[in-house]
Amino acid sequence: MPINIAVIGAGAWGIALSLQIARAGANVYLWSRKELPNPTNQTLSRLDCVPIPKTITVSNQFPTQADIIFLAVPLQYMRSILPYVPPTAPLIACCKGVETTSLKFPLEILEEIYPKREHGALSGPNFAHEVAKSYPTASVIASKNAELAQELANKLSTSNFRLYANTDPIGVEIGGAAKNVFAIAAGMAMGAGLGENARASIITRGIAELSRLSTGLGGEPMTLSGLAGVGDMILTCTGQGSRNYSLGFELGQGKKLQDILAQRTTVTEGVATAPALFQRAKQHHVNTPIIEAVTHILNGNMTIQTAQNILMSRPLGNE
Repeated sequence: MPINIAVIGAGAWGIALSLQIARAGANVYLWSRKELPNPTNQTLSRLDCVPIPKTITVSNQFPTQADIIFLAVPLQYMRSILPYVPPTAPLIACCKGVETTSLKFPLEILEEIYPKREHGALSGPNFAHEVAKSYPTASVIASKNAELAQELANKLSTSNFRLYANTDPIGVEIGGAAKNVFAIAAGMAMGAGLGENARASIITRGIAELSRLSTGLGGEPMTLSGLAGVGDMILTCTGQGSRNYSLGFELGQGKKLQDILAQRTTVTEGVATAPALFQRAKQHHVNTPIIEAVTHILNGNMTIQTAQNILMSRPLGNE
């Protein structure tokens, strides 16, 4: 018997996730903030490359029940949505970042509001349009409850979407949050004409920052060598479909942050995540020079050239 899964958020990722879950044989209820006509055999504007099958119900009314709930709204809005979700099903966070007001990761917010419910996080190198088109993809489903993570991996994997179970949600969420910040840095390097060497250095030294963060916050450094760390970093720091990379590229070309954001209709998570993650790192006495530099550039307190000079003149050490 098919399971019933609710996906909260009809942005590009929520739509792509709904399509993948439907392919795995589940019935999907996709909540959209806006009222929509019956989309059966039609497409949704956020991701119009694939038609919506009959196994997906789209509505602007919150579901009243579900076996599993996937939260695909931007992190900064997730807390406001939680009072309206069904009261008993496990909650899977599909958003990435750090809440600016509390400095909490998605699962920390869920644990605060619903401490007795099962939680998990979905992460990895996933461009929504590729998942929607069923391109080969591998991702991670992480939960402190190993049985829940394995059950979801088994139920939602298909021939072109492979899910790996993971019991280190802290490490997985750190990778998902920080990779957007490093993608901005990588984009700035390329937009400013600093070269491929600079981008490769940002990616590899960024992974070192990820490992230090994971250790400092109680996660497992080895998690960052997998899909939620290295995998997501490579995709987000090099892929042309990366919103954070493209924003960084425009900044590197000399455009103003507010002008770039004014032209966008989608959320660029790294802009809010950088200062929040930097503050979280400072609380735990973790050294994150690239995240710090991106934060100062986004705040207008540092130029890209100054950041380059500071990073390249730091004391030498062993890798």
